[in-house]
Amino acid sequence: MTANDCQAALAAERAKWGDRLLILGHHYQDSSVVALCDAVGDSLELSRIAAQSTAERIVFCGVRFMAETADILARGPMGGDNGRTVWLPAPKAGCPMADMATAEALEAAWARLIAADPKAAWVPVVYVNSSAEVKAFCGRHGGMACTSGNATKVLGHLFAAKRKVFFAPDQHLCANTAHLLGLPADAVALWRRALDNGGLDATRIRAAKAVAWDGCCPIHAGYTPGDVATARTRHPGAELLIHPEAPVKVAALAEAVGSTKAIIEAVSRAEPGTHLLIGTEEHLVRRLAAAHPDLDIHPLRPIICQDMGRTTPEALLRVLQAWPDDTLVRVPDALLPDAHACVQRMLALA
Repeated sequence: MTANDCQAALAAERAKWGDRLLILGHHYQDSSVVALCDAVGDSLELSRIAAQSTAERIVFCGVRFMAETADILARGPMGGDNGRTVWLPAPKAGCPMADMATAEALEAAWARLIAADPKAAWVPVVYVNSSAEVKAFCGRHGGMACTSGNATKVLGHLFAAKRKVFFAPDQHLCANTAHLLGLPADAVALWRRALDNGGLDATRIRAAKAVAWDGCCPIHAGYTPGDVATARTRHPGAELLIHPEAPVKVAALAEAVGSTKAIIEAVSRAEPGTHLLIGTEEHLVRRLAAAHPDLDIHPLRPIICQDMGRTTPEALLRVLQAWPDDTLVRVPDALLPDAHACVQRMLALA
């Protein structure tokens, strides 16, 4: 099938559904997929859209945890069959970071933290880049989710309330957020999964304001200070905008650290002729460069999320034509009350 044939077939299938169908796409999708989406955004924006949508079928061009979050919001805390379903065109599109934290492992760590500092007002916070099971763990213990776009608001709110945070799965987002909030580096203790008791003794746990799980995004966490030095040599005078999933030592070298949405907004405000280096997924950087020809935009280092790249127009067409079982994403009803509470607390604060 040619690209034109695929486009025509997609248009025909979409026309059959009208407003009963909503196609969502993450910014990291290829431009050929983004062009087919009804709404494109970061995790926070897409979570809000999914929560507010009345569409019968939501097709999520992204990765599994995003589709699970959409299902959590679309079906609500009571679960069951309310006539709304969520579909993932690329069933194998996962997230390595999300896979680094399981509910079982977090429960064990949580028990250890409580035992080490029982007088503290502990609260779990999970990055939205996590499984439904992990979100349910968080909701069950009174916690909330966050995104890279509202992590500062979520953690700032909790620290102001004298709460002690257990953050999973992204260590770098936690550390960068604490830094942006003005906390010293030792305010965050790192829980190392491979070590007994996370490698932390009770004294270190009690001294910390937050304990961060040692997960990371293999894409953003791969940036190094050497990458920054090389890019600045190639592009003298360029300003660096970088995602907070990057290591703290790299983020500290940037002119600005922000979520995908924050990066997009910063680019839109830049004066013509501005030179920018952008430290995030290459699909987005390419689109920003194409959309702003008056700016000189380059990736910090070309990086592509292979899981995001699994979604193609052909995969989307397969869903709309056949609605195959392997593309249906349905969070177990037993997880929905707690998982929904976790996400809803984030949205209420955001």
